[in-house]
Amino acid sequence: MLIFFDHIGVLVFAISGMLVAGEENLDLLGGYIIAFITALGGGTVRDLLLNTEVAWMSSLSHIAMVLIGGTIGLLFRDKLKKLRRTFFIFDTLGISLFTILGVQKGLTYDQVPITALFLGMISATFGGVLRDVLCNQVPLIFRKEIYAIPCLVGGAIYLSGTYFGFDKTLWLLLLSMSFITIIRTLAVKYGWRMPLIKEL
Repeated sequence: MLIFFDHIGVLVFAISGMLVAGEENLDLLGGYIIAFITALGGGTVRDLLLNTEVAWMSSLSHIAMVLIGGTIGLLFRDKLKKLRRTFFIFDTLGISLFTILGVQKGLTYDQVPITALFLGMISATFGGVLRDVLCNQVPLIFRKEIYAIPCLVGGAIYLSGTYFGFDKTLWLLLLSMSFITIIRTLAVKYGWRMPLIKEL
């Protein structure tokens, strides 16, 4: 089940990347590069930090999901722009899943809990960071919008569950992902934002 949702997350992030590339007036190659980086950039940074094989390099299915997602974003970009709210839901589910996958991989490689937590956040958000940098934008997680904090909270819940031996349970996975999804959704709905440095 995790593998299935992982691929869905890659697909949705690739679509998102292509839509951003279109808004930035990039050419076709640039669009697919941005789609690729958005979908797989976070996992790539995570694996490089762990000094292990980058997961997508031995997975044709992940590459296929990027190509399919990028093509969907290219062909149906006008219609998809009208479905921003729907894609926000999928994007939020994607970051919640990638957070837990990142934490799991950190623990698998015997990282201390705090490191595993940050690896989860990196997995979920750094694809967007790289996308924004390449598109000459200030990355979303560095602006006022609440984006990375839900990942840290949900990842911490998952870590707490693993400490008590519940890491193999589906309910812990769903609970952690739910917290990320709920906090992120409420933050957008009610405009919860981090204060800027100059405002402190």
